[in-house]
Amino acid sequence: MRLQTKLILIICSLLTLLILALGGTFYYVVTRVVEQQIGVRALTVAESLAVMPEIREALLTPEPSRVIQPIAESVRLKTKAEYVVIGDRNGIRLSHPIADRIGKPMVGGDNGPVLEGKAIISEATGSMGLSLRGKAPILAENGQVIGIVSVGFLASEIDRIDDPYQHKVYAVCAFVLLLGAAGAVFIARSVRRSIHGLEPKEIAALYMEKKAILESIREGVIAVNREGRITMANRIAMDILQVPENEDLTGRAIEEVLPNTGLLEVVRSGEVQLDREMQMRGKDVVANRVPLLDGKGEVAGAVSSFRDKSELYRLAQELSRVRLFADSLRAQTHEFSNRLYVISGLIQLGSYQEAVELIHTEAGMQQNLVQFIMREIPDPVIGGFLIGKFNHARELKVNFTLDAESSFRDVPESLDRSLLVTIIGNLADNAMEAVLARSGLSPQERRVSLLLTDLGKDLIIECEDNGAGVAEGLGETVFHKGISTKEGDDRGIGLYLVHEAVTRLGGMVTYSRKPTGGTIFIAAVPKHPE
Repeated sequence: MRLQTKLILIICSLLTLLILALGGTFYYVVTRVVEQQIGVRALTVAESLAVMPEIREALLTPEPSRVIQPIAESVRLKTKAEYVVIGDRNGIRLSHPIADRIGKPMVGGDNGPVLEGKAIISEATGSMGLSLRGKAPILAENGQVIGIVSVGFLASEIDRIDDPYQHKVYAVCAFVLLLGAAGAVFIARSVRRSIHGLEPKEIAALYMEKKAILESIREGVIAVNREGRITMANRIAMDILQVPENEDLTGRAIEEVLPNTGLLEVVRSGEVQLDREMQMRGKDVVANRVPLLDGKGEVAGAVSSFRDKSELYRLAQELSRVRLFADSLRAQTHEFSNRLYVISGLIQLGSYQEAVELIHTEAGMQQNLVQFIMREIPDPVIGGFLIGKFNHARELKVNFTLDAESSFRDVPESLDRSLLVTIIGNLADNAMEAVLARSGLSPQERRVSLLLTDLGKDLIIECEDNGAGVAEGLGETVFHKGISTKEGDDRGIGLYLVHEAVTRLGGMVTYSRKPTGGTIFIAAVPKHPE
């Protein structure tokens, strides 16, 4: 059954029960009030007759009916009572709407209290049927009861009086029920519009899908409402915020959990914030923030997605490795193509001996480099990376050398190789750019030297060049993002990445300017950081 149909049936059923209960209660109250008013009316008439001197004096005569009957009938017609019966102390009728019943005993069995001098309202069955009657005693001057006045209204007549009220109650109940049915339809349609016409099963499925999606993505997601209170946070967000798994963030103020959040600013301004760098519990993250809009286009909250920058670094490093591999292959292809052209020319000129010597020289140089790296730097990631750097330097016409004292055999497995590659690669690239930027240097004079050593408790990476050098006055700001001595856009990234990687490994990096020109960068990384 559809949700709209269910809502209509439930609301209409509830309204029907309530209306029936209220209508019945109202009808009962009205009936009781009418009966009470008629009873009081009958008693008032009876008491009025009981104190009439004519009635009292007539009871003392030999034929009281001649006086009492006309008076009783006159009062009955004026008050529209069903009957007005006056009897003597023995309960013998002295008046009655039906003349043949005069002189006969009064029926109903409720004269006892009246003979004791009390005026009462009772419901009893008399000679004319069930009636509501008011009875009052007729007292002599000495206070003795000498007669009884009974004024009655038949129950059937009372029901007839109640009928208009009953019809009004029915009409009001029917109107309210129709109004409730219309309201139920309106509510059901409003609910259906607010949930975009979805059924409960579809909403449940969407909720489960949303939950699965939020938990499957590798970004932290957190949402707040207009008041800045958290409405949702996935597991990755709680991990980055260092919140225990059993703790629920829902309902808490975002500023309590994340004091430097920008979500409240998005809620106020309604503007999108993309790729904003910030710190969360000591971690560098990149955050995106977007406002949540309601059906009227007003800001109802905001959502932020954020990711640890280390993840982005890994992706960037993976991309750098692929690019480096492609550059290395291109450099090797270009370099060996040139060598093949030279060898081909020597063979065509008949200089076979020179061709053989060139082949041996090239093969020996490459083989010596590979053997040295395999022996002193057995890590395949770092070793393969260095071979690629050598080929890239050869293409750039830079004399790139690896110090003969280099050794990187004792590199703990726990150290992140990608961070070491980031340090070595960016220092080498920065040095090559420095020597290429220095004017007046021939290709043979462009020198970059790299030393890797694992002696002691630290891994030492030293890169020396004879380039233009770091400008005076930069100091440690050279490791800040965007700070560079070179012209052009997208500068000041390499040394910043080196500093970030060294910091993540628990080490330090420094540099010194050479008097003859050039710079020496030294990075120290502990083998077993605390």
